[in-house]
Amino acid sequence: MAQSPSFEQTLSVLQDLPSASFRFKRGIEKEGLRVLPNVHISQRHHQKALGSPLTHSSITTDYSEALLEFITPVSEDAESVLQYLQDVHSFVSSEIDDEIIWPASMPCIIEDELDVPIAEYGTSNIGQMKHIYRHGLWHRYGRKMQCIAGVHYNFSVDESIWKALAETQSAELNKDFISQGYFSLVRNFRRFSWLLFYLFGASPALDKSFVDGKQHNLEALDDDTLYSPYATSLRMSDLGYQNNAQDGLFVCFNGLPTYTATLKHAMGQSVPAYEEIGIESNGQYKQLNTNLLQIENEYYSDVRPKRNSISGEKPLTSLNEYGVEYIEVRCLDLNPFEPLGVSLEQVRFMDLFLSYCLFKPSPKLSDAECQEVSRNQKQVVVNGRHPQFTLERHGERVLLTNWAEELLAAMQPLAELMDSKTGQNHYQDALLEMQKRVQNPELTPSATILRELKQRQQSFADFTFSLGQQHAEYFARQRSQLDIQQWQSLSEQSLNEQARMESEEEMDFAAFLAEYSKKM
Repeated sequence: MAQSPSFEQTLSVLQDLPSASFRFKRGIEKEGLRVLPNVHISQRHHQKALGSPLTHSSITTDYSEALLEFITPVSEDAESVLQYLQDVHSFVSSEIDDEIIWPASMPCIIEDELDVPIAEYGTSNIGQMKHIYRHGLWHRYGRKMQCIAGVHYNFSVDESIWKALAETQSAELNKDFISQGYFSLVRNFRRFSWLLFYLFGASPALDKSFVDGKQHNLEALDDDTLYSPYATSLRMSDLGYQNNAQDGLFVCFNGLPTYTATLKHAMGQSVPAYEEIGIESNGQYKQLNTNLLQIENEYYSDVRPKRNSISGEKPLTSLNEYGVEYIEVRCLDLNPFEPLGVSLEQVRFMDLFLSYCLFKPSPKLSDAECQEVSRNQKQVVVNGRHPQFTLERHGERVLLTNWAEELLAAMQPLAELMDSKTGQNHYQDALLEMQKRVQNPELTPSATILRELKQRQQSFADFTFSLGQQHAEYFARQRSQLDIQQWQSLSEQSLNEQARMESEEEMDFAAFLAEYSKKM
């Protein structure tokens, strides 16, 4: 293969693309707990008016019955994605009685592990499998841990851009070229994801019930709130989605074959600690299997290469067979000040950041650089706003602010190019706002949250609940713009689809699980 062109050469080629061909697609998956007026997690079932979480295209649940997940369609128009997300919020808010949708990533008050109701998906085999998988997560990581919420940002590039990139490298445009391009993006993403933790991290504090009985290094802000003074995203720290068994799992992002092979190995590698838990007890399943990963989704990463699977085919099989279709960014906190948890400005910066990661040359990650990446991520989420905070870059220490300024400055020509295609200054404006956050850490969401907590003298739980109430009032005002009948119809269709699946089920679950396991 020809040597990759420089960043400047790539921009020069893209400059010649017609505006109509310079397109990106994005979709958002946004999680949020249902919370009762007493600021505790809801014990109520997923409301029937919201449809079936198994089959609804836009309203589902994640780990818990109380953990809503909203899914937007994929669109080339950023505004339409957020409008759809707003419509979902407005509809759901009107159907959950006195509950609110919790606007923060770290959970509300959860006094006991068993206060978290595990999500249910009915009696179909796939529904039972989803429920049992979550039981496995409980036994492996705890229920509270699974109530942390976030925003997943899905991003893909138009074929016309891939065609232009292939021509610059005298390469054939096929699934292998596109997959290699997405993995190039992923490698740069992992190198620079610390910047997203700094700019958008919004979980510097939490309710003390989250870590009750566990060791931690957090400080007390008040009787009920714990925090870390310079933290950006405790959600992504060792308090969040990290697990001792997975700490030894080294996933290679240098290409599709090694990536899928690594995960397949983990899905076939039995773990003694999980063997002790067992698979079944007294007729009740405790987990799907005793492997390091029950299924692919158990691998916790800040980014994933993805593909929409063909019905009945396992995700890794589809990915390996047909190539990468899009990138899923998984490291974004909910911004509690935003009703949707994410703003249009952030969406535009994400498009700019991900495009930069794609167009910038991305050498393979060595083992040493992988370790650097991991250490940088673990440190910036806890101390990223410290004035003298440094990161590792090829064995040397560099101030986060200096490296961040370099990265943002390097994105300027790309922002100008992207704006030239639309005739607007949206990307340059978003870039300017991010530069302000680097120059003044007090403008970051994490710093703003701590400042508000101290000024209002409110606990994390009370402060976040008050924001959730404000957002609920906002969504109530938007309800008049909704096509209520359309949303009610989607709910009814999803319930009918679940009923159909259950009525047509022929294989018992034990046989289904055995058959599924053979495909690993």
